[in-house]
Amino acid sequence: MRIAILGSGFIARFYAESLISQRRKDVVTLIYSRSIERAETLATEYKVPHFSNNLDEAVTHVEVDVVIIALSNDLHLAAVTACAKAGKPVLCTKPLGRTAAEAKQMLDLVTAAGIMGGYLEDLCYSPKFLKSLQSIKAGSLGRILWAKSREAHPGPHSNWFWNKELSGGGAIVDLGCHCIEIARNYIGKEIKPVEVMCWAATQVHPIEAEDNAIGLVKYANGAIGQFEVSWCFRGGMDLRDEVQGTEGTLWINNFLRTGFEMFSTGKSGGYVAEKAESSSGWLFPVGDEVHELGYTNMFTDMFESIENNREPQESFYDGYVVNAVIDAAYASAQSGRWEKVQLEEWRGEQDGAPAAIFNSYDEEHYLIKEEILPSGATILILKDKTTGELSRRSTSPEGGQ
Repeated sequence: MRIAILGSGFIARFYAESLISQRRKDVVTLIYSRSIERAETLATEYKVPHFSNNLDEAVTHVEVDVVIIALSNDLHLAAVTACAKAGKPVLCTKPLGRTAAEAKQMLDLVTAAGIMGGYLEDLCYSPKFLKSLQSIKAGSLGRILWAKSREAHPGPHSNWFWNKELSGGGAIVDLGCHCIEIARNYIGKEIKPVEVMCWAATQVHPIEAEDNAIGLVKYANGAIGQFEVSWCFRGGMDLRDEVQGTEGTLWINNFLRTGFEMFSTGKSGGYVAEKAESSSGWLFPVGDEVHELGYTNMFTDMFESIENNREPQESFYDGYVVNAVIDAAYASAQSGRWEKVQLEEWRGEQDGAPAAIFNSYDEEHYLIKEEILPSGATILILKDKTTGELSRRSTSPEGGQ
């Protein structure tokens, strides 16, 4: 598959690295940037044959089969519009839009054009995430009750991120989009997000947008998704997930402390890892960064989806749902109340009251708790199904009561 990358900045380089560093049949054939000099520089660096600063010419180029959008948030809609007009599949970096309304426009454009819209949510393709999601879908954790995702670092690398008009917001739209979709996968994409409670503040940087936020997303089945995001975290990039289910718990440290530690006096001054703040002292490099962050698995899924005419794991529709949750988060941060998630289009299960599912001990009792004490005895906390009376039973190691 022949690929055009729209963009020449930080994320465009990450995408180029993941697509070019390994031998594969998919090739980058064109680089677009509004700056012809930047387009030529990136094309030369990665031995890409074509470059352009004309968006329509780049998208319609005869040697381009699929388009990757790696542009600032304010340019996504125009790029998707060009791809829809050209009838070419389009893969867009996160977040899909600055608002749900903007994301819905893009979703409608690719739907009307009959082309695939892939949502480039790389952290939903990292090896640890895919493995944990497989375990959850197999039932290892039981029914998911709570899923928390945290992303925090010292702040983004390009000036447009800090401009609320261009980006659509601050840490919530930049980092919360990752966390919301991660939790949504764990809880189940078929379950509707219904309400959001969010605190957000601008604590450190002289900007109009928020640089810290915490949010709770309530789902129709009673599950809770939680996101923690910050542009003020010092010491690198902290990516962590926690999931709690009725039958188990999952904890993942994705990036900051992964078992690879190195000390250096810093004389080389080389690159360590994304958002690393220092090249001296104890450092935490990442072995294969583009793979650990999910880029290789993500593009494999996207291109196979195009070839097999199927929806990718992360589609424009997913990006639209995420933007709707983000809209509710911003509304809640302003009102201080739970705010409803406004979805014009919902493709999952219909709304319904969460069903309480309790474990039975026998025909007469629910099992509340079972625990082995230091003595070796097992205690049971039971509730009578008829009277509601709570009782405690103890069984000795020898089998006595």
